[in-house]
Amino acid sequence: MRLRRVLGALAALTLVLVAACGSETSVLEPTVPGDWKLVFHDEFDGSKLDTDRWATCYDWNRNGCTNSGNDEEQWYRPGQVSLGEGALTLRADRRATRGSDGETYPWASGMISTGRDHWDARPRRTFTYGLFEAAIRIPPQAGMFPAFWMMPASRYTPPELDIMEFLGSTKRVLMYTHWREQDSERKVRGTYGPVNFPAKYHVFALRWTSDELTWYVDAVPRFRVTEPERIPHVPMEILVNLAVGVPRSPPTTVDSAEMKMDWVRVWQQ
Repeated sequence: MRLRRVLGALAALTLVLVAACGSETSVLEPTVPGDWKLVFHDEFDGSKLDTDRWATCYDWNRNGCTNSGNDEEQWYRPGQVSLGEGALTLRADRRATRGSDGETYPWASGMISTGRDHWDARPRRTFTYGLFEAAIRIPPQAGMFPAFWMMPASRYTPPELDIMEFLGSTKRVLMYTHWREQDSERKVRGTYGPVNFPAKYHVFALRWTSDELTWYVDAVPRFRVTEPERIPHVPMEILVNLAVGVPRSPPTTVDSAEMKMDWVRVWQQ
């Protein structure tokens, strides 16, 4: 009788632990219906960034990097990228930072990319078509430019796919496709809002096929492009970054900001 009571108590304790911890064999599901197969993901459950999956700069990095084409105010540094409590954090700090390009930037910030460690290396991972989605919480501070986007493995844009950007507002998400038409760059933009995006995580996604681009916010389609010349057909890298100073500098009262990402997943058919 005593053994039976002990076994019953152990069984009850096991059920409590399973309920508390969840199943280790839980299956990830895409937020957009379809016959999808998971080909890449990161749940950011560890304590360090997986550098086999991610670089912390653009392909042209050299002891850090920036995007001078946008007149951004940050120099990206690996130390501005961290993991904890099941999420990735990209942190921007108002701190004078000397770049390897000889310039001094007023901010240090973080980014990740599936690209290269240096210009002549091979990208870690590129994708042509698929469903690209991430759960992201943007910072509330003014003057920040958070983005989840894709650029060609060739290192040259256009084409470019911006799954989400926030420019000058935290209440309206911007969605772009960029392409080249003769000798000029063209782009078309979708918008969705107003929503208090910094208040919680939102899932931003893009379905990219050979004949369609559809953007989603929290599993609801918000923007669609079907014109053939606007749809890229080249391998592309994934990038997530917290830029600073576009379209305007942060106010003097802002000294830091954090962009968080709970997970990122890529599905293909």
